[in-house]
Amino acid sequence: MTVDPAAVADRLARLRARIAAAESAAGRPPGSVRLLLATKTQDAETIRAAVVADAGAPHPVLVGENRVQELVAKGPQLRDLGVTTHLIGPLQSNKVNAALRWASCIESVASLDLAQRLAARASGVEVYVQVNVSGEPTKHGVAPGDAVELARAIGALDGLRLGGWMTVGANSPDASVVSAGYALLRSLRDEVVASGAPGTADARELSMGMSGDLELAVAEGATLVRVGSALFGARPA
Repeated sequence: MTVDPAAVADRLARLRARIAAAESAAGRPPGSVRLLLATKTQDAETIRAAVVADAGAPHPVLVGENRVQELVAKGPQLRDLGVTTHLIGPLQSNKVNAALRWASCIESVASLDLAQRLAARASGVEVYVQVNVSGEPTKHGVAPGDAVELARAIGALDGLRLGGWMTVGANSPDASVVSAGYALLRSLRDEVVASGAPGTADARELSMGMSGDLELAVAEGATLVRVGSALFGARPA
């Protein structure tokens, strides 16, 4: 696949400008929202072009993989870039070792069982609690009513660092519905951080918002937006 680095750089610049405009509209400081490249199905050459184009940014892009097999396949090809990689898709217990080899953060922790498996094999790896704020059966994540208890349990585990929260917005054309889900995640974060429970004080990151709704997420406090199609184009059907 031939990659046009200039085109990638142009799309990335426009995306950065879009995030900056969302920060300004929400009354938030410039640079308060980090950008994670959702790189599902993208080859290493394309990811490299984006990372190189972003070189020198105050807050360099992160890379997010949905599938452990892609994480493992592309990790060696991108190692020299020193890029920080997150796993943003579901993690099966039999793939924990592979994920920990290449990802510095697991954003998709939705059960205590998975957290315990990670803790048994990790040493200080960062994790986020994934919450299904919409209640849609097709979405991964712990139910909002169980999220606080799960976060407290994870915070107490040795071997993990609870760094924040992740969700996928509601699949709805109603912006108020989508925003309400993001506001719910923020309220769960605030409740846990304020609780004083062991290991929860740093669980401040809010990974929420994608190409189609990042402005809504930024308005509700997102600190990390996961963007793929706005930079790379629509995935093949």
